[in-house]
Amino acid sequence: MPRLRDAYKSEIVPAMMERFSYRNIMEVPRLEKIVVNIGLGEALQNAKALDAATNDLTTITGQKPVTTRARKSIANFKLRAGNPIGVKVTLRGEKMYSFLDRLINIALPRQRDFAGVPRSAFDGRGNYTLGIREQLLFVEIEYDSIDKVRGLEMTIVTTAKTDEEARSLLELFGMPFAKA
Repeated sequence: MPRLRDAYKSEIVPAMMERFSYRNIMEVPRLEKIVVNIGLGEALQNAKALDAATNDLTTITGQKPVTTRARKSIANFKLRAGNPIGVKVTLRGEKMYSFLDRLINIALPRQRDFAGVPRSAFDGRGNYTLGIREQLLFVEIEYDSIDKVRGLEMTIVTTAKTDEEARSLLELFGMPFAKA
């Protein structure tokens, strides 16, 4: 069983109940899912980019990604509806907790000149989105095996009603927010 799930049940739930004075354990916000996604503008010209990004995302998350396709045609970008433009993975359960654990404790501290993740990336409904500039932060990716440095985006979806509740939940999980 993942460390963060145990910590959630034993430490985070009581702390959140005390801080926000919830009357019921089911009111306490929890993680719902984490969506990891790589957008590939170059996939239109380079078909191998899609395969490389799929391999990277599979290696990082341990789950096979789904190809995302364009919804609309945009002539200026030479984009047609239905063209593949990225890959994404939705993590839930144990894979979600183990991914968050690796992100917080291994990947983010490896970032050069790391001062914390931004506090402002909440969407108003308790969800947090974080962008990373290179997939090399994850130890699972071998430097020699990549064709190009790609960024990825993670959205951490919680059941929190407000950004303050979600920020508090992520801080208790150990998310290294930048000093205000």
